[in-house]
Amino acid sequence: MIEPTLTVPPEERARRAPARRPVRPREAVRFPVLAVVFVCAACGLVYELELVALSSYLIGDSVTQASVVLSVMVFAMGVGSLLAKRLRCRAAVGFGLVEAALALVGGCSAMGLYAAFAWLGESRYVVVAFSLAIGVLIGAEIPLLMSLMQRTGRKAGAGDPDDAAGTVADLFAADYVGALVGGLAFPFLLLPWLGQLTGALVTGAVNAVAGGGLVLWVFRRDLTARSRALLLAVNLGVLAVLATATVLVDDFEQAARRAVYGEDVRVAVHTDLQEVVVTGGPEGPPDLFLDGRLRVSGRDEYRYHEALVHPAMNGPHARVLIVGGGDGMAVREVLRHPGVRSVTVVELDPGVVRLARTDPALARLNARAFLDPRVRVVHEDAFHWLRGAADRVRERYDVVLSDLPDPGITSSTKLYSEEFYGLVARVLGPSGRFAVHAGSVTDRPRTYWTVDATLRAAGFATRPYSASGRTPGFAAGPDRADRSAGTGPGPCDWGFLLAVPGDRPPVLGLAPDAPRPRSLGADALAVAAARAERTRGAAPPSSTLVHPRYGD
Repeated sequence: MIEPTLTVPPEERARRAPARRPVRPREAVRFPVLAVVFVCAACGLVYELELVALSSYLIGDSVTQASVVLSVMVFAMGVGSLLAKRLRCRAAVGFGLVEAALALVGGCSAMGLYAAFAWLGESRYVVVAFSLAIGVLIGAEIPLLMSLMQRTGRKAGAGDPDDAAGTVADLFAADYVGALVGGLAFPFLLLPWLGQLTGALVTGAVNAVAGGGLVLWVFRRDLTARSRALLLAVNLGVLAVLATATVLVDDFEQAARRAVYGEDVRVAVHTDLQEVVVTGGPEGPPDLFLDGRLRVSGRDEYRYHEALVHPAMNGPHARVLIVGGGDGMAVREVLRHPGVRSVTVVELDPGVVRLARTDPALARLNARAFLDPRVRVVHEDAFHWLRGAADRVRERYDVVLSDLPDPGITSSTKLYSEEFYGLVARVLGPSGRFAVHAGSVTDRPRTYWTVDATLRAAGFATRPYSASGRTPGFAAGPDRADRSAGTGPGPCDWGFLLAVPGDRPPVLGLAPDAPRPRSLGADALAVAAARAERTRGAAPPSSTLVHPRYGD
């Protein structure tokens, strides 16, 4: 027998339905969620930029490091979004644990990366590992929050069919604006005020408070008592770890610095642009490091600076321009020549010049060259300064010296471009001479001959030569001391190019009235030129601003 179907009125169904727990109205949840998305997005971008900056400092080649970090992190964000699907049934506790993990991993990433570089000698794989972990955790944030907001909307009776699209728009808007704030806060607030290590730890603490606070307060009704206790314990533990690391960060940095530079670190300062470290005993020759690169080794720097300066001074040299050279060593060699009336040094970082003037060991090594009244220092980007120099200066320079980091270092690549050499040509007199440090001839011949091709494309005739005699195990001069690659003692020579306007190569020699250099002579220069010529191969294309070609 078939029983008749009874229709129950909607009012009766609502009356008979079991009572649900009260929930917050959807609008009361929306704004706290968007505020936390804003904060977490800012923190996530800070982690990303901190990895790029620190890996560029420790490993070098900022373009490669930025590409690796960004591409790996974006890929990992996609993986994190997929993995978050497994947590949708427990979105509140899942989001709380994800934020706690992100705060811990992101906050400690700078210390972990620096520790790997200092004690393990390898940080490339650590960069990739942190990028993967942070990317996965960031990628899981938005799907979990969307699940929470949509569930809250359904409970509150939201019936708008476009509600999901509105939720997505709100979340991504808050995410993008937060990323903007984090991207601006990193270089203008965190780095100058806190530094890389402390800045990352403080960011992690903010991340933990925001994520944990949202779940434990706004979505507390979605948590069981056990889940609330777990999240509270995890977040307090993360904050305790970050606070302890913040207290110990100075001791950690000193220990890591000793592991990198040795026990005799005398000066370590952070300028607005870079870290400057001076090592050496009170009586021994100092070593100067800029952002982890051995810029000057007191044991053999005279070989580099004599080879850079003295061949270019064989001719008129009343007015000399030095691009770079904030350590004062090239200025010292220039001032040894009679007839020098003025020396202009264009150095970007005033902190390096200040240290070269005030540090007793460095001042003794550069013979207190910056105290000479003929020396004028300009603190400006050399490329921008040269763009207006042709209109500012009444007389052209007799000698221009390019005392710059190796062309393979990305930050200096534009100062080895055809456009830059064209600007030098505008301020160089008709009989002027231009000396360029171009990296190691034997270790990086393609980079060296790319500099030569670029000079020729800019209208110069060149004469290659090199200087040998580096102290074994040291990378004196402006080359990077690659401590993480494990490639041995490093280059054994410095490569230079002497250039003059026109198509007739200059004569390589020494000024007859100058004091004899300790490491150079007419025979030594001839041998140096022949040694450089032996590495010449097929002419590579020149390097320009939009198409840099350095790197072997």
